[in-house]
Amino acid sequence: MLEAFDKLPSTPRMPALFVGHGSPMNAIEDNAWSRTWHGLGEQLPKPNAILCVSAHWMTRGGTLVHVGEHPKTIHDFGGFPAELFAQQYPAPGAPDVAAATIALPHASPLRPDRDWGLDHGAWSVLMRMFPRADVPVFQLSLDLSQPMRKHFELARELKSLRGKGVLVVGSGNLVHNLRAIAPGRPPYDWAVEFDARMAQALERRDFQSVVDAEGLGAVMRSAHPTVEHFLPLLYTLGVADAADRLDWFNEGFDLASISMRSFVLS
Repeated sequence: MLEAFDKLPSTPRMPALFVGHGSPMNAIEDNAWSRTWHGLGEQLPKPNAILCVSAHWMTRGGTLVHVGEHPKTIHDFGGFPAELFAQQYPAPGAPDVAAATIALPHASPLRPDRDWGLDHGAWSVLMRMFPRADVPVFQLSLDLSQPMRKHFELARELKSLRGKGVLVVGSGNLVHNLRAIAPGRPPYDWAVEFDARMAQALERRDFQSVVDAEGLGAVMRSAHPTVEHFLPLLYTLGVADAADRLDWFNEGFDLASISMRSFVLS
């Protein structure tokens, strides 16, 4: 089963990212968020492949890995200008790396998928970081039937990909409540509180407190009425190791209820 993984060339350990992706308009707007993504892409070592775990690929009853050679650009949103729908990110797929990912030992089996592609949680960020679209990209789905600890445990089984030239990118938001967005107003108290609690836990390397965030009750429910934008964080943390340094970028809020806080582990 590990033959496919062993065939991948070994490399220095790649960083891992958690990116607060926010609005898909960040793909085409010149703003503080998108400029930081571009600058970060220029600083990162060029990966052999990118594994993106996005809030926008949700499944139930199993975790899928996209193995296609030419992932399509998915415009999974509505109500935005035609310019955004015209965007394409023609990065190649990474079928060999995806197959190797599936072949790694997992407590829960991963299954191949050819129907997905790159949703906006992936391409809106990557087109800023890697605008040439010359790095192979594949996605892994979020099985919403699984508890948070299972996502974290699965991520830990993917850690070895970092030594095979794979940049792991979790793309979600540390606070994400679309029902409460309020353009022009400061962030809500509960948003600031949850963002701060998570930041403090991350700086202490207390990842278990992040995995157990649902135990925070009302503040967690306000920060995440649904958990899909929180779960990618667990994949970035799961591939971390003790040697990693955590560096923040894009700290701040958008629309009062979306935290753009992001970080690099390297």
